[in-house]
Amino acid sequence: MNNHWAVQLLFVFLLVVPAARAQKKDSWERVQRTGELRWGADASGGAPYVYPASDNPSKIIGFEIDVMEALAHQLKVKPLLVQVPWEELIPALERGDYDVAFNGLEITPDRKKVVLFTNPYYLFSEQITVRKGDGRFHALSDMHGFRIGTLSASLAQSLLGAERRITVVPYPSPVEAYKDLELGRTDAALFDVPIAAFYAGPNLKLENIPDPIGKGYYAGALSPSSILLKEKMDQALAQITKTGELRSIYEKWHIWNQQQTQLVDPGDGREPEEGRSIRRFIPLMITSAGMTVFLSFASMSLAVLVGFGLCLGKLFGGRLSRVICGVYIEVIRGTPLLVQLYLLYYGLPNIGIQLNALSAAILGMGFNYAAYEAEIYRAGILSVARGQDEAARSLGMTRAQGLRYVIIPQAVRTILPPSTNDFIALFKDTSLVSVITVTELTRAYNLAATTTYRFLELGLITALLYFLMSYPLSLWARHLERTMEEAR
Repeated sequence: MNNHWAVQLLFVFLLVVPAARAQKKDSWERVQRTGELRWGADASGGAPYVYPASDNPSKIIGFEIDVMEALAHQLKVKPLLVQVPWEELIPALERGDYDVAFNGLEITPDRKKVVLFTNPYYLFSEQITVRKGDGRFHALSDMHGFRIGTLSASLAQSLLGAERRITVVPYPSPVEAYKDLELGRTDAALFDVPIAAFYAGPNLKLENIPDPIGKGYYAGALSPSSILLKEKMDQALAQITKTGELRSIYEKWHIWNQQQTQLVDPGDGREPEEGRSIRRFIPLMITSAGMTVFLSFASMSLAVLVGFGLCLGKLFGGRLSRVICGVYIEVIRGTPLLVQLYLLYYGLPNIGIQLNALSAAILGMGFNYAAYEAEIYRAGILSVARGQDEAARSLGMTRAQGLRYVIIPQAVRTILPPSTNDFIALFKDTSLVSVITVTELTRAYNLAATTTYRFLELGLITALLYFLMSYPLSLWARHLERTMEEAR
């Protein structure tokens, strides 16, 4: 009973108490002292913003590279790029990893609560992209009941999510989103115009709807304490706008349009004010926890069946069987699960095999853990004294009967603890399937945290949910061990 009340009090505390924020100095002091302006961006799939050059991947190019160099020149400092995942731009800024986040960050009310924005440097619209010839979608209202891909933690995701009746499929970069749209796994995509023009424009299987919707603003994000750095950057931006240098950069990258002459103070933007409350994400996290449980049990069931078959093949099969099982086990254990998931979901369509996200997740995790389970079972069977098998044979049992009635029951005591540990590890490894668009608990946490920036509270809630799911497994395993020990 006391534990029950403790859990309730913890939830109340996490829901109503915001994380304390330490006071920081204005970053302009450090910029002047070092002569370097550190800025954060994501070069992974970041065209035409920030991305590796095709002829020299070690060189980073993009229109924001050029804009930042122009601003740094005005400030008489050297720009220093710090690469982080796009979803982590604001959290990394709050940690002090760099002075300004400058990577297609849209001005939104939620972000304005945690960062200080410079004046906007680009005005954009949202672009609907469909498969060639698909004329169903012209507005957000046309997307009700459909799966729509977009960039995670973006304004487009917020707009789609506000519609409620749209199934939003967030991606870490545009590459995967447009690939899934091309394969028919999603019905349409919604991205900022520069992204859609660069990625979808040249794709003969896709087309951008002629009339973009709405508008938004890109701006640099700074720590709330960096008021002086904001003033300096705004002055530098005004100068390169006045001289025409900013327009020249946009024309070079083919993103100039007449909208850019309308750059004004966007105020609070057009996104509805929802605050930074995390209560609205609790149902999503509970539902995603259920998906985590389902994925774990389905994948582990597959792992047990395949792992047992691999074990028997390696121990008792013919030469070819032993070689095949051995190679499978070593290859699977020697390559990352993340790579295997990518191959199943994004690689197989290249040879005509297309799996949905849930099937790919279960197969990927099941076949991966099967390799580990096979070695656990093999060790358990070999731990049983050879005399036990000989005794079974002397009683007239076949090898299969000896395994079923004599060897395996004794091996279970050895197999159970490490198998249970694998099951618990599997619960946590389900977080990897978010890369193929399955929304499990960790993905739900990421979506909620990058929207509200309440990483601490949501992280503790997520950790508690994982604990509540995995701890009963530990208790069950201990109970089985005690039961088997008493039965000896």
